[in-house]
Amino acid sequence: MPATVPEILFKTRVRDDSIAGDNPFRWQDVSSTEIFKGKTCVILAVPGAFTPTCSNKHLPGYEARYQALKDLGVDEVYCLAVNDAFVMYQWGLHLDIRHVRMLPDGNGEFSRAMGMLVKKDNLGFGSRSWRYSMIVRDMKILKLFSEPGQCDNCPDDPFTTSDADTLLAYLTQQHDAART
Repeated sequence: MPATVPEILFKTRVRDDSIAGDNPFRWQDVSSTEIFKGKTCVILAVPGAFTPTCSNKHLPGYEARYQALKDLGVDEVYCLAVNDAFVMYQWGLHLDIRHVRMLPDGNGEFSRAMGMLVKKDNLGFGSRSWRYSMIVRDMKILKLFSEPGQCDNCPDDPFTTSDADTLLAYLTQQHDAART
């Protein structure tokens, strides 16, 4: 695991009211520095949008715990997947995600630089992110919760340590320890 988040450009789509029509969005490159510099962020990284565990448990858990994370000093919560900006946007709409920000890693550059890009050819997914969550403060990775058994073509999809409750418990413990 790197000590800091990798510096890459995320290919995002942003609403632009100057664009007419049904799709008023434009491309905008956003750097890791723009996202993480000077902030405390939580990242949950998932194998793929619209997949069962990601859609039913992982992302909804962070959406449900968003305010509790904010109360502990988190500035932003991002969901990262090796999917393009269009898919990430539609997935957020589909799940009615209002607080967690969707972060497309379409080419897997961030996941690769994190050492978290795995092959999922056995499922027809190609390369995807391994499931994990982490706390980042001012570009520095403070804590990473990676699911066990990381490997290419993993026959399982573990979901035991990267959930919102585990990360929230860690932040609560750190917050309480700092107060004493």
